Amino acid sequence: MRVLGIDPGLTRCGVGVVEGQPGRPGKLVGYYVVYTEPDDDIALRLLHLDRALGELVAEHRPESVAVERVFSQHNTQTITGTAQASGIAILAGARAGLPVQTYTPSEVKAAVTGSGTAGKAQVTSMVTRLLGLDGPPRPADAADALAIAICHIWRGGTRARLQAAALKAARSSAPAARRPGVRR
Repeated sequence: MRVLGIDPGLTRCGVGVVEGQPGRPGKLVGYYVVYTEPDDDIALRLLHLDRALGELVAEHRPESVAVERVFSQHNTQTITGTAQASGIAILAGARAGLPVQTYTPSEVKAAVTGSGTAGKAQVTSMVTRLLGLDGPPRPADAADALAIAICHIWRGGTRARLQAAALKAARSSAPAARRPGVRR
């Protein structure tokens, strides 16, 4: 199974692509960080993120997309940008017709390290070990995205396949008038 993991962020959005099977070490396909300039117009930043994620999905052709779920922070400006980036990440998978699953930071940490309270250094160390890398992926956004992909392979792969099959069946049997769309 090939998974594109996304650690959403508006200034730095980590993307990691991993192939693997539940319970086995994965294989690194690639990792990236999509950057946007904080001083640029928000619409342009979101458009850049949308295009970049769309290109990465098209290039790597994952079977599913995993996105870290936005959690409450004290800085509302940061959480707003993260939530916007998360929406773009989810849309990138949906636009490609892929199943998309979200995971909380604690779920990702627990899947990769065995502890939902692990620190960033522990997560990065385990990602490096699990993927057999010579050194830790940098920056941390990339390591986090790889951890999200690993989490999905180990925890959500089966669930995602079942959801994709159900969605495909529902789309093929739904009458055209009932399909979602724009109504005037």
